Amino acid sequence: MQAVGSWRGPAKGDQKEREYNQKALADHHGKYVGAAIMKKDAMSLVTGKPVYTDDLAPKDCLVVKVLRSPHAHAVIQSIDCSNAEKVPGIECILTWKDVPQKRFTMAGQTYPEPSPYDRLILDQRVRFVGDAVAIVAGETEEAVDHALRLIRVKYQVLEALLDFRKAKDSYILIHPEENWKSLVPVGADNSRNLCASDCDQQGNVDEVLKSCAHVVEQSYHVKANQQAMMETFRAYSYLDAYGRLNMVASTQVPFHVRRILAHALDIPKSKVRVIKPRIGGGFGAKQTVVAEVYPAIVTWMTGKPAEMIYSRYESQIASSPRHEMEVTVRVGADENGILQAIDVYTLSNTGAYGEHGPTTVGLSGHKSIPLYRTKAYRFAYDVVYTNRMSAGAYRGYGATQGIFAVESAINELADQMHMDPVVLRERNMVRQGDVMPAYYGETALSCTLDKCMARAAEMIGWKDKFPCRDMGNGKVRGVGVAMAMQGSSISNVDVGSVSMKINDDGFYTLMVGCSDMGTGCDTILAQIAADCMDCDIDDIVVYGTDTDISPYDSGSYASSTTYLTGMAVVKTCENLRKQIISKAAKYLECSEEELEFDGRRVFQIGSGKEITLKDIGNRIMCQNEDALSACESHYSPTSPPPYMTGMAEVEVDMETGEVELIDYVAVVDCGTVVNPNLARVQTEGGIGQGIGMALYEDVTYSDTGRVYENSFMQYKIPTRQDVGTVRVEFEPSFEPNGPFGAKSIGEIVINTPSPAIASAVYHAAGVRIRELPITAEKICRGMYPEKFGRKE
Repeated sequence: MQAVGSWRGPAKGDQKEREYNQKALADHHGKYVGAAIMKKDAMSLVTGKPVYTDDLAPKDCLVVKVLRSPHAHAVIQSIDCSNAEKVPGIECILTWKDVPQKRFTMAGQTYPEPSPYDRLILDQRVRFVGDAVAIVAGETEEAVDHALRLIRVKYQVLEALLDFRKAKDSYILIHPEENWKSLVPVGADNSRNLCASDCDQQGNVDEVLKSCAHVVEQSYHVKANQQAMMETFRAYSYLDAYGRLNMVASTQVPFHVRRILAHALDIPKSKVRVIKPRIGGGFGAKQTVVAEVYPAIVTWMTGKPAEMIYSRYESQIASSPRHEMEVTVRVGADENGILQAIDVYTLSNTGAYGEHGPTTVGLSGHKSIPLYRTKAYRFAYDVVYTNRMSAGAYRGYGATQGIFAVESAINELADQMHMDPVVLRERNMVRQGDVMPAYYGETALSCTLDKCMARAAEMIGWKDKFPCRDMGNGKVRGVGVAMAMQGSSISNVDVGSVSMKINDDGFYTLMVGCSDMGTGCDTILAQIAADCMDCDIDDIVVYGTDTDISPYDSGSYASSTTYLTGMAVVKTCENLRKQIISKAAKYLECSEEELEFDGRRVFQIGSGKEITLKDIGNRIMCQNEDALSACESHYSPTSPPPYMTGMAEVEVDMETGEVELIDYVAVVDCGTVVNPNLARVQTEGGIGQGIGMALYEDVTYSDTGRVYENSFMQYKIPTRQDVGTVRVEFEPSFEPNGPFGAKSIGEIVINTPSPAIASAVYHAAGVRIRELPITAEKICRGMYPEKFGRKE
């Protein structure tokens, strides 16, 4: 076995040799890859060090708040700010007349963004209850709150479009403006309320389904769930000595924030700098520039530092939740349970604005249909505008909604055929080496989904518990199963980059452009770098994102950091090792081919000549030598899917319909598990969110478009006591295109609870729930339709 310390790396561009060395590294696993290393920032966080955005904000920041619309659809006829401006301590009040009238998108995506340019910082037309009407900045929160109450706005109230099923081609237009534009051909048409529309298929789905012995056709509804991260949206801004706008923000996408702010404020990008401190959770919400534009425009116009912190109320009514989707599935099988065709149509509600609308919807089909081998498939979708809060990115990013639908339909097909749903999946699931036509024609080069299924069934005792057990006390326990896949970055689009340099005494600085939002990616990247350089992990100092200093990185989204930026680390280390050997050859006066580097020293084989890395670092830093540094980027032409099996056991009270989650087991294939502790808590956390989505988190609106769940008193997220027993294991594969064989894990973990729990409830109570969340009321209506007048 080749030791990491003697691995010098292939020549740049030699892909076959790089893959060979990657396999050698994966077999070796070094000292750190595969080890449960504590997060580098753990002690700072648990001891309350000031590391978050608000901790770092200057004390003299202006307080920025937004006056929000009480109407779902209206045109502002006039705004009287005269009394508000007289409040002592008020610095400025901005309305739509005071800000640039240049449309942009708040979606943090690589340019050109698929999301349409349909936003203004402030618009004369408001499109949902909570839309921005005016920006108020003042010296104290009390002054700003007082001023907000004194602003008088006259609205022309328009008819609102609240039902997304009626939005397409409605006579009510959400975006009638002529300067609306879509930069990418995604089927968008604002004259039809379409944010995106498309159809992809292979084979004749209708004909194949006609020949099937068993067909299920149903629609499934997922609501606009909130990410509910602990740290709400927040940002502060200031002008530096050169008159540049400096933005410190809790964001997943610093480089995209720079571009969006420059575009929205109509200033050069060179005038904007974005710094990311520690993030108190994001889950996709902070892939949208929700708060940053407001303090930015205040600072740019006043020259004074400004800060905006979203309240929890604002985060619930005017943020970027999951896209509400209704997914209709047709699936057919022959008499032996071999799937023949899957047909998926997704109707997605992007709300008032189109952030992430054209991209989330694609995952609802392209990350669900490929789980199965079929002769034919079709995936069609429409994304529509409505007068509801605009949606955005949330962990799972559309795959969550599609997997709930497709996996529920597969479970219904199994029940219709009186077949064990585990057996049905074993006969039809994707396996390693399969080409996946519905997944952009990619090949599953790494897949242990079959092992995940077998291990999960063993863990939960599936054979003994399926389908249900009467507990003899008026309660019945049932079990359910679901599978999932996701991706690892956006192929041919996302870029991960790092730069690395040797300092005096031979330690390294690793500068990254991605965003650690609590996931531990700084630690993961340090583990990869430490093994590549064969050094101690404490010798790797990770420096977070500053757009003036860090190399360009698309950001932390699309499950990209470990897979994509991790490979950038590997390539950078290859480069740096070569430089170290080259420099040592000069000092030792011998050829590079005679030298080896073991992480601590460079030595000539057999001669005893050597020089330590410490000496090299000190000589280049103190004797006017050329610095040793490297910077590499990485993109991937493929997006290798991680896979997961989840199984749930629930107990249903047959009198009240109350559901208790007894046990949840999950087995994940994320390639090589770089850090088992971080992978486990990622999985457990995602499952917890999936359980909340399945059982607790509801989103309802009034007839006038107000969201009822505007606080954590109404929006029920599960506590630790609500999620039951959660058990997680891994079935590693080896992904040849990932660092040390790793794939992603960040998003897939939220996808299986909803369909697995829904199936378990059906097996226990005999009630199908096709609209989340699954509540006692819905189950009772299904069990006792004569009492409630209808069946769910």
